[in-house]
Parts: sequence; C-alpha cells; structure tokens
Amino acid sequence: MSFLETAHLSHLPQDTPVHVALYKDLKNASYLKEQLISGNTKFQYAFLDASTILSRQHVFAAVFRAVNDYLNGRLRSHNVHSEIVVSLSPTNNISESFRRFGITDATKDLLVIKVSVTPEITHGSVAEHLTKSVEATPVSFDDETISSMSDISRIRKIYKIAQSSSKSGDDAAVNGHVVRELEVSIIGAIALRGAT
Repeated sequence: MSFLETAHLSHLPQDTPVHVALYKDLKNASYLKEQLISGNTKFQYAFLDASTILSRQHVFAAVFRAVNDYLNGRLRSHNVHSEIVVSLSPTNNISESFRRFGITDATKDLLVIKVSVTPEITHGSVAEHLTKSVEATPVSFDDETISSMSDISRIRKIYKIAQSSSKSGDDAAVNGHVVRELEVSIIGAIALRGAT
C-alpha cells in the first residue's frame, strides 16, 4: 500500500486530484518550513501540523473550498496550497492561519496536501518528491490515525468551541461522539466562510 493517497473530490473536476500523505515523528520540520518561506516552487504543498486536524472530513472540507476558490479565481492567498491552510481557519487573517495550522519548527506530526493543478503533478511525482524531502515515518491517512495525533483542546480553542456537557460510558464511544460533534461545527464554519 502506498503512503500517498490520491483522492478525487465530488463536485470538482476529475483532472484536479488531491494527493495526501500523513507522517509521524517528523525530523526536518525547520527545513520544510524554510523551503516554504523561501518560495521554493518545488515545495508548493499545504504542510499542516496534524495536531490541528480532526478528521479526513475536516481536511477535505478545507481542500474542497480552496480548490473551488482556485478554479473560480477567488484565491485570497498565493496559491491553492496556501489557500488550503487559510480555508481551515475560522478567521480571515492569513498570517494567523499559518501560525495556527501550518508547519512550525516544533511540528512532530505532518499532514501534506498537493493538488494537481498542472498535468505534470502526478501521484508518482508527488510520492517521489515527498520520499526524498520528508524525514518522517509515513502512516495511514485514516480517521483513527488522525485522531491519535489530534489535540482536541487546541482545536476547540482555535475554533472557539466550548466543551459540551460530559458524557458517561465507553471512552471510545464518548471520544467518537466528541469528534463528530466538533466535526459538524468546524465543517459548517468552513462552508459558511466559503459562501461569502
């Protein structure tokens, strides 16, 4: 099984696939961040701190919004990849979006997203570049793995979502309920901000 998932999102053109990889134990965060800051075009990715991500749905809601804005000429940031970072944010402040969701020198778990906006961006080319560039352990991009990396209290703080009344019962069921509850609020916020 490949460490890189390629997805075709509903309601987006089939020639705009999205490539996603998830890593743990990142060792070269400062190098990757420097490549972004310096404007190295080979590193045009959305590099996200995975602790700020709740689920696959959370990711794909932001990706859909960013790609839709890209296709309709409504980008507020440099490119579709930086727009993904901005789309995650509950505010319109671009630099704050990068501080909250983007890669930092302290990032240990990394989510990488690349949108095929040109024909030469393929599953193979992205996989090859990430293999050479990211010093970390690739892991499966699934809700269980994402959940193990999520910092729920940080996510609540970012989105200003209060803790709901405590639930009793099986820890896994309670955690699943909390994630679903947060997910509904967050995806709704992403969709509403995209409607303006």
